[in-house]
Amino acid sequence: MEIVKIIGIGLVSLILIVIIKQYKPEFALYVSLGAGIIIILMVLDKLLGIIQLLTTLSQKAGINATYLSILLKITGIAILTEFGVSICKDAGETAVANKIEFGGKIIIISISIPIISALLEVIMQLIP
Repeated sequence: MEIVKIIGIGLVSLILIVIIKQYKPEFALYVSLGAGIIIILMVLDKLLGIIQLLTTLSQKAGINATYLSILLKITGIAILTEFGVSICKDAGETAVANKIEFGGKIIIISISIPIISALLEVIMQLIP
């Protein structure tokens, strides 16, 4: 029932944000950031379990650990980028949010180059 706790934290922080915005709008961002960090910490053990499971499965399947590592990095970058974009949008800074999103996409593309090149090598071997 982790989701109930997460929703509860979200709703409590939402109520706090609405109340705080009336009196001290600059502190509402801190409440939002704090709620996000608490939720991330709550699901961190689940995330570590998923990573361990994927590592075990990739070892059994004989998949190169480098590729799994790259995929996990890409997933982490995507999650962190979305978190940063959400915080910026909550603060009303859409321009900064767009730049963070763009930067995240570029980093993801640059990190995925080894997977793309390996895929192209496989395709070139299949084509006579």
